[in-house]
Amino acid sequence: MSANSTPNESTAALWRLPTVLRETCLNKTRLYSLQRAGQFPRAVKIGERTVAWPARDVQTWIAERIAERDAGRPA
Repeated sequence: MSANSTPNESTAALWRLPTVLRETCLNKTRLYSLQRAGQFPRAVKIGERTVAWPARDVQTWIAERIAERDAGRPA
């Protein structure tokens, strides 16, 4: 990668727990509960005791919640 090129943030960014909680407005218990139930993106292990979530996956999850809300609303 050259000095002038940067990875596409939407495909390369990883968000740690505080960012995910802030962006989703979930608390930690609810986030992990949804993840266990397969209703929230799974975290990626990035260290021995460290995980993060792909930003794109979390943003997609948020967009799906908004789409579900809007689907029930007449245009």
